[in-house]
Amino acid sequence: MSSGKFQAPRGTHDVLPGEHLWWHVVGTMEEQAAAYGWRRIQTPGFEDTGLFARTAGEASDVVNKEMYTFEDRSQRSLTLRPEGTAPIVRAYVEHGLHREPQPVKAYTIAPMYRYSAPGRGRYREHWQLSLEAIGSAGPEIDAEVIQFYVELLRRLGVRDWELRLNSIGDVNCRPRYVERLNAWLDGHEDLLDDDARHKRATSPLQVFDVKNPELRAALEDAPKIGDLLCDACRAHFDGVRGLLEALQVDYVLDPVLVRGLDYYTRTTFEFVGPEENVNSTICGGGRYDGLVEAVGGPPTPGIGFGAGIERLLLAIEREGITVVAPRLDIFFVVDGAPRERILALMAELRRGGLSCDTDYAGRSVKGQMTQAGRTGARTLVIARAEDAAVRREGVSEQVVPLAQLAATLAR
Repeated sequence: MSSGKFQAPRGTHDVLPGEHLWWHVVGTMEEQAAAYGWRRIQTPGFEDTGLFARTAGEASDVVNKEMYTFEDRSQRSLTLRPEGTAPIVRAYVEHGLHREPQPVKAYTIAPMYRYSAPGRGRYREHWQLSLEAIGSAGPEIDAEVIQFYVELLRRLGVRDWELRLNSIGDVNCRPRYVERLNAWLDGHEDLLDDDARHKRATSPLQVFDVKNPELRAALEDAPKIGDLLCDACRAHFDGVRGLLEALQVDYVLDPVLVRGLDYYTRTTFEFVGPEENVNSTICGGGRYDGLVEAVGGPPTPGIGFGAGIERLLLAIEREGITVVAPRLDIFFVVDGAPRERILALMAELRRGGLSCDTDYAGRSVKGQMTQAGRTGARTLVIARAEDAAVRREGVSEQVVPLAQLAATLAR
């Protein structure tokens, strides 16, 4: 066994207690989800491989190139969760959530796993907010899901972003479009690389999700799904756009935006941040009206998004935003007071809703004062054998008997 120090695997990272911006982002997400009526769900870190092969599609980069798949000791094929939507939909079906009032609005903040080249803002284990609304077909919930992320960006101070929007139709209008797209691809076979040919063979719309910039530019001239939407899909998309305009959400129509997973239908969207590279997309999602049925449930509409935390942090940092550590209410410097009495007092104050801490490293009084300064505590208590000095911000020092300390601090 190696005697050297262990390090986190390449493509992963630790989130440390002092990374205040990270925890501020997560806390803001949780607060906003509660305000919008979303409830938290947590699914396992790994799932049956078939869940992702069936829902994401064999042509997707997720399934074809990026999944961490392995056999367990019972020879079952399992995959580390590469995205959050399919597991939440699986849980919706497995636990009969269709019997609850619809839509079920559920979110998770969890790590996702994809094998790709790591880099700035791009990790093989990355954290993501997945926000899902399952059980409503109307454009109103589409608009709310999109506006949720707009509001999150506002709360976090991110101003440099663009919302790109499209509709990719449904099972009624997409076959006619695929026929026309294939005819165009037949006439431009020489433009296709191996990746595009693989995507075309298994899911033709996925050719728009290729990374080759020259091919992406050429595909601008290909037929657009928006020109062949059925009446129902067009009315739905018009409804989404009208609601976004009523909510004062700016957007740009992107006729080649299909997203990278097969389960999307109708509304698709991306939020693009300031990074001019593969990290530019900070949030992406859309409607998936056939996904619940694909995993064994009844026909049920749904919509959601996945938003990477690491990429969002890059956008926040680009704005020059910083976050300071949360401040303690009280720090106790023990200078002769019975330690068990101070610990009991802290427990009582914490039960009353005050945050407090003390030294556990055996520091001198001077060292404890230094530690108190590092915490930024609003109140400093120097507890002596018989009394205590209470120093509050903007208030003269108050000396009280130890017996009266609890009542004094609780005020």
